[in-house]
Amino acid sequence: MAELYIRVAEDENEEPMEIPSEDDGTVLLSTVAAQFPGACGLRYRSPVSQCMRGVRLVEGILHAPESDWGNLVYVVNYPKDNKRKMDEIDAASAVKIKRGVQKTSDLIVLGLPWKTSEQDLKDYFSTFGEVIMVQVKRDVKTGNSKGFGFVRFTEYETQVKVMSQRHMIDGRWCDCKLPNSKQGPDEPMRSRKVFVGRCTEDMSAEELRQFFMQYGEVTDVFIPKPFRAFAFVTFADDQVAQSLCGEDLIIKGVSVHISNAEPKHNNIHHLFSNFPGRSPSLAAITQLHSAFTVLDGTSDTPDPGLHLNPERSQFSGG
Repeated sequence: MAELYIRVAEDENEEPMEIPSEDDGTVLLSTVAAQFPGACGLRYRSPVSQCMRGVRLVEGILHAPESDWGNLVYVVNYPKDNKRKMDEIDAASAVKIKRGVQKTSDLIVLGLPWKTSEQDLKDYFSTFGEVIMVQVKRDVKTGNSKGFGFVRFTEYETQVKVMSQRHMIDGRWCDCKLPNSKQGPDEPMRSRKVFVGRCTEDMSAEELRQFFMQYGEVTDVFIPKPFRAFAFVTFADDQVAQSLCGEDLIIKGVSVHISNAEPKHNNIHHLFSNFPGRSPSLAAITQLHSAFTVLDGTSDTPDPGLHLNPERSQFSGG
């Protein structure tokens, strides 16, 4: 039997692509999704009524209308929570416009060398954009630098760019972050990293980067090896990261779940609550610690800031 192809397009006005059918004349939804990631069905315009009609889908199999695909052009359906390509572009443009009018905030600069002056700080950050304010925090009595300061920019886009990278200032690596002063002592700083669950092995880091860039600037994508069906994506803007938490998104035809990337100690503390009496064995703790160190994406060796106490069978701060 000669292989039959049907014509499928993302939009009625776009050039269609030929998709192969199965031997029985049906078409697998996975075949469509392979060419149009996120597809959940097909529709077509009836030659008689000129209305759009849906193609019958049963357990991942698309059935030809009236047992014949004909020469019609079939249009891809997407879930409501998965924006179509043009909608994604429009949304991304809208986000950029919105960010353009967002107000900038004072950024804390951590790890400053003792010798760095306010003029040094201004000279360095002026290479990124117009600087409104710089300040090096000093000891009131001695006048010596405390090793950190503040900077503020005119443009929000400049602020986002500065926060997305580390900075070599006077021979030392420094970090720029939003201050945590507005939050309570027990409330962690909002993370720019999200946890992407239910990933499949055919999802590459570059594909994840390209997908999430529609929501905001992506600074890092981490997929652990060996594969564990999850990944971490880090954005330049923590507001973008938090807005995606709790969402189910369609990537390459697969629904993935986005959640907070909690710090290691939060994950371990939560998992310990599942042990009767909260007293896991030393071996179990060691195994958990190793797992969460890899899960966090920072290292595959134990965190030097956490120590095992054999007598108490729990972690203690370093």
